[in-house]
Amino acid sequence: MNVYAPDHIFSVSELTRNIKTILEEFFGRIWVCGEISNCRRQASGHIYCTLKDNHSQLSIVFFRSDADRLKFKLQDGLQVNVFGRISVYEKRGNYQFIVERAEPVGYGALQLAFEQLKRKLDQEGLFAAEHKRSLPLFPQRIGVVTSPTGAAIRDILHVLDRRFSTVEVVLYPSLVQGEGAAEQIAEGIRVLDALGNIDVIIVGRGGGSLEDLWAFNEEVVARALFACKTPVVSAVGHEIDFTISDFVADLRAPTPSAAAELVVQEREAVAADVARLRQALARSVSTSLDNLGHRLKSAVSAYAFRRPSDMLVQYEQQLDDIRERTQELQDRFLENLETRSVNLRNRLLAARPERAFSFLGQRLHADGRMLAERLQRALASREAELGGLAAKLDSLSPLAVLGRGYSIAYREPDKTIIRDSSEVSGGDHVRVKLHRGSLACTVNQVEQEGSANG
Repeated sequence: MNVYAPDHIFSVSELTRNIKTILEEFFGRIWVCGEISNCRRQASGHIYCTLKDNHSQLSIVFFRSDADRLKFKLQDGLQVNVFGRISVYEKRGNYQFIVERAEPVGYGALQLAFEQLKRKLDQEGLFAAEHKRSLPLFPQRIGVVTSPTGAAIRDILHVLDRRFSTVEVVLYPSLVQGEGAAEQIAEGIRVLDALGNIDVIIVGRGGGSLEDLWAFNEEVVARALFACKTPVVSAVGHEIDFTISDFVADLRAPTPSAAAELVVQEREAVAADVARLRQALARSVSTSLDNLGHRLKSAVSAYAFRRPSDMLVQYEQQLDDIRERTQELQDRFLENLETRSVNLRNRLLAARPERAFSFLGQRLHADGRMLAERLQRALASREAELGGLAAKLDSLSPLAVLGRGYSIAYREPDKTIIRDSSEVSGGDHVRVKLHRGSLACTVNQVEQEGSANG
């Protein structure tokens, strides 16, 4: 069947599959340059980005197997050359570029990865000076993580033997370049550190290209160095080579030989220092003994030692002087105290307090008499006023009214005062209250004003 015949009708899948085949066969594997944007890594490990320039954009994807080999981190804004192939995602009908490797434009991939990791670890504080530890002055056991067949271990052993042959070396053999080297180096650091009896660790290798030294730029090595409790010296490559390990380790040595020289002092130099210090100590002790001898002689020849009885007499004289001055001060104090007492007594006699007491007594007696007279007058006035008020009260009393011949009639038995003749009827019992005594009466006749009712 000729699918390109004018009358052939494609299905969507058929057309997409043909486009996919044409694109993949036509372009093959190519390089594409552009700027990374919208970069995101999925949980599957695949990386999806957009590669763009001023006019167009292209979807690109790094599958995990290729993404894990990237030495540097893809990030938005990074200009890169990517190598791969055009493909079509049939399910969506989109074409995309499948990347197999990438190189940063104007920058080596390894150099960019170095700068990115260095910036990251620096921000985390792995290079901070406060984490650096001092090397032991006289290490007894030195751990070395390096290749057992490389030049580095030979140089280290040669220097250690020359400078201090009695020091013990514990070697952890490790790959120092290539696949798996970083993991072995990190494991060697952890193993030697865990031994607990290693005084200092040297980690390194001889010189080489950036690719050869790359294991010492891996993050796993940096983390192991930072976590190591034993002081570590990084000795990687030559003097001009710098790796991430150099920044994390407690001390950087320009070469493995230099690391051995930094870790162990030269026996002859140490012996010379000991001899020099011994001589200095001997001189110091001799000088001190001489000074003490001079002081002893001076003390023995002092006046007090030569004439002790004279010194005793002098101290006795001083004691007499002190006793005499003390007695003078005591006498002077008593004399002043007596003078003050006389003055106070004279002032008291001059004041004559008995005259003051007599005058105050007379004044108190006169005031008391005047107060009694005033009280008597006040009582008489109040008695007269009380008598007047009693007379007024007595004139208003109902008994006084009865005394003038009036009487009060009450109706029995409710004791109601009778004010009107209509309030009683014939036969009612009434009581008449007089000035003295009362009368029990029965009403025989009731008379109204102007009439009489029986």
